[in-house]
Amino acid sequence: MLAATPIGRVADAPQRLAEELAAADVVAAEDTRRLRRLAADLGIQVGGRVVSYFEGNESARTPQLLEALEAGERVVLVTDAGMPSVSDPGYRLVAAAVAADIHVTAVPGPSAVLTALAVSGLPVDRFCFEGFLPRKGGERSRRLAELADEPRTMVFFEAPHRTGAALSAMAGAFGDDRPAAVCRELTKTYEEVRRGPVAELARWAADGVRGEVTIVVAGAMPAAPGDA
Repeated sequence: MLAATPIGRVADAPQRLAEELAAADVVAAEDTRRLRRLAADLGIQVGGRVVSYFEGNESARTPQLLEALEAGERVVLVTDAGMPSVSDPGYRLVAAAVAADIHVTAVPGPSAVLTALAVSGLPVDRFCFEGFLPRKGGERSRRLAELADEPRTMVFFEAPHRTGAALSAMAGAFGDDRPAAVCRELTKTYEEVRRGPVAELARWAADGVRGEVTIVVAGAMPAAPGDA
């Protein structure tokens, strides 16, 4: 079972999250310390085994969790925030469970992708999620060049110290005036949403930003028909 965790306020956690964590035979957590804090905030005890499941051990840990599932144990997977497998560990375990014909379900909950999209003020009828951009400048520029003509609203995750560089690269690929929104610390005490042309946002972020960052960028406008 994939269990979404709060992206900010613990009060946003659904009641079912607490119930599933308390009843699980095994809880696989991206950060076991954060899991313990979450359980304390929810007022529950995690009675089952707690194991780490993060990028560094995901490949090695997946067969062990699959073995637990095949033995009939109830396995709950949580990451630090949001839905597991969405730019977080989880895909390998889901794919392995599906291949083994094991039922996979989820506890729905907060999502930085949908929250940022909803508050961005940009079109939400069609969108695509692009996750994290490549860290290296050349690879990042090539990825954005591939998206220059994407008509759907685009959602990106970005590290705070790379936000300025990412926005500058977007201005280069999409044009300075492409509308965008930078959503920082969503649902937390210091939540901030900055909206404007992407080049303007790049200047704002040039000296760095703090907190968890989600960037929403408008899709490309259809090309105007040329003169006959």
